[in-house]
Amino acid sequence: MSNYGKILKQICFDSNDNLHANLKLRLHYDDLKIKEFFNEVIKAYINKNEHFTNFIEELKERKNISKIKRNKASRARSKAKGIEKSFGLNDSEIENIFDIIEKEQNI
Repeated sequence: MSNYGKILKQICFDSNDNLHANLKLRLHYDDLKIKEFFNEVIKAYINKNEHFTNFIEELKERKNISKIKRNKASRARSKAKGIEKSFGLNDSEIENIFDIIEKEQNI
């Protein structure tokens, strides 16, 4: 059995002291731990949470990421949604498929 997904990893980055302090205050106010917050943010990003995706699109706009790239990414997401619907598979079923392939190949 694989330990993939069970091994803990650290994600580190630098930020300024003001942002750090304000984040800690906000999280304390919302009764959240930094670890909980960032794990949920990462899940929202990976799982293409609609609210988070909208936030990312606004961020890309503010960062002046090429409109052509943004439109291409948007079309790709729309196409992916269409494919998911046409096959009728949800995330759990897709994960099960990968588990079966992993077992068959003894990965």
